[in-house]
Amino acid sequence: MQSRQTHIDALKLIGSQLIVLHHFAAYGPLADAMSHAAPHLSAWLYDYARMAVQVFLVLGGYLAARNLAPEGQIRIGSPWRTLWRRYQRLVLPFVAALLLAVAAAMLARHWLSDDFIPAAPTLGQTLSHALLLHGVLGQESLSAGVWYVAIDFQLFALMTLLLWLGQRRLWAVLLVLGLVLASLFFFNRHEDWDNWAIYFFGAYGMGALAYWVGSSRHPGKLIGLLALAGLLALVLDFRGRIALALVVALLLALVQWRDHTRLLQSAMPAPLARAVGLLGQSSYALFLIHFPVLMLGNALFAHLQLSNSVAAMGVLLASWAICLALALLFQRWVEAPLSRLVGYRRKSAT
Repeated sequence: MQSRQTHIDALKLIGSQLIVLHHFAAYGPLADAMSHAAPHLSAWLYDYARMAVQVFLVLGGYLAARNLAPEGQIRIGSPWRTLWRRYQRLVLPFVAALLLAVAAAMLARHWLSDDFIPAAPTLGQTLSHALLLHGVLGQESLSAGVWYVAIDFQLFALMTLLLWLGQRRLWAVLLVLGLVLASLFFFNRHEDWDNWAIYFFGAYGMGALAYWVGSSRHPGKLIGLLALAGLLALVLDFRGRIALALVVALLLALVQWRDHTRLLQSAMPAPLARAVGLLGQSSYALFLIHFPVLMLGNALFAHLQLSNSVAAMGVLLASWAICLALALLFQRWVEAPLSRLVGYRRKSAT
């Protein structure tokens, strides 16, 4: 089992908080109240905080490379079993969180009528979400940001397939590099592809390449080539999200190269490192459960007919704190047990 790394947990922590705050600045009367109370902050969170998704895309590729093919050559047995386990790890807590979202939406609709609150799910919606096909099939999402769960599985499947096809280290890395370039220079420039992994593979693949070049025999030169490829893609068509993904990938590669992991861990006070570890580990749980809290917080704000900025910021901060607490509980009592269940089934089958 890989030990936890503080810099990765810190990136997850920062990214997850920004995404949650982006949603609070985007939906409902609380968002309207925030825009009046702190217009510049609200505008920044709405326009830019959502780009933190790129952090998770890069980290996803980095961790996939570390777990599937740390030396560039795939080390798993059956790719289909690997994908089935990944699907279970994602979907089981995802479905549990969707049940909370559906229940929260049902309650919120009694106090607040707003387009951001989903209607009662249809059978087609339910099945498409459970199969992670809701984006591809054009089904309305039952919770904010759930498109990412489907894309994460697509990306992991695509990476697994490329590594399996490549077999040998050189061919596998070249296949990943080729698809990264195709994504950066073509697919990511056309939003019609944004329900498919290929649109996001530039960032995801840069994360994988960051792991490999950072641990290679000639990391300095290869990191330079990775930076050059990213910069050329930005010269062709500047995209802030790709610039952020490139910066994160290069930082991960540099840490991997210089082996600064222990230095970063030792530089952080132990209580702070533990807090970062807990909040980073619960980032997926926070991503899954924050929208039900957001809906209920907005509904309560509307039901109490609060109007002043102080009350709005109080409800918003309280909702944010509840999100953090529920994420820790969800990770410990739902996500972690379900993950262990998947692991137990794997051992029982072997």
